[in-house]
Amino acid sequence: MSHVPPIERSRPIQVGSERAMLESMLDFYRATVVNKVAGLTDAQAFTAAVSPSTLTPATVVKHLAGTERFWFSIDFADLDVPWPWTDDDLHSNFRIEHGDTLATVVADYVEECARSRRAVAGARLDDAARGEGMDFTLRYAMIHMIQETARHCGHLDLLRERTDGAVGM
Repeated sequence: MSHVPPIERSRPIQVGSERAMLESMLDFYRATVVNKVAGLTDAQAFTAAVSPSTLTPATVVKHLAGTERFWFSIDFADLDVPWPWTDDDLHSNFRIEHGDTLATVVADYVEECARSRRAVAGARLDDAARGEGMDFTLRYAMIHMIQETARHCGHLDLLRERTDGAVGM
């Protein structure tokens, strides 16, 4: 059994530059993701809570790690990093691999978020994505990832409550 402890989460700033506000909002939701699964056992994290869906807390976190890599490191920064999904199943980001534990899935997510921060550190909000065929700015990518992460925090709210009754976090 793996154990994932909660992490510190700060409220997003309400006054500041646009960049700082976007970063603080995204970081708030990133921390919320981790805290939503903190304390679950592997069995709880890998069990679908609502039939017939196969969505689990762990698969949501794994999906978010893939989208972090896809939007920031691959599409925006055009970094030479492995594609997050397999060629035979381009949307396998909700699939758990043999050997995955909640701790490894969360650690991968936290590292991917750190890589995302590094990938955009020197960029301006109006900078264009450098990935081949990409036509968006960093501002768009950040807004998209705030929406994506917040939406999946809502899924995690429901999955967690259904799994063990825990709410909030």
